[in-house]
Amino acid sequence: MVYEIALLPVHKEQIEQFRRAFDEVAPLLTRAKGYGGHMLAKGIETPELFNLIVQWASLEDHTPGFEESEDHQMFMMGLEEYFSEEPKVYHIEGHLLLKESMMIRTTPLAR
Repeated sequence: MVYEIALLPVHKEQIEQFRRAFDEVAPLLTRAKGYGGHMLAKGIETPELFNLIVQWASLEDHTPGFEESEDHQMFMMGLEEYFSEEPKVYHIEGHLLLKESMMIRTTPLAR
């Protein structure tokens, strides 16, 4: 799995408006080829810095795939007015591990 991590600096006075705008443009992201889920998280120490973590099937699905699409242009147009500076984006690869108590079971437990 490939994860895109985008650091999104938002004007302090526009945090709630940014959240609403993100909810409006999120469907443009979720319908992209190779999209596997995302999390938008507000910083604790720096609440004006959001982290957007998106799971992609491959790096190519994100870039050039989504980044060169019209959906990406519309996604960014819906958010750019809230940015206090240019977002920073990088990628990592790995697998998400969950504690067994957090996993969703799809088959019954053996007895």
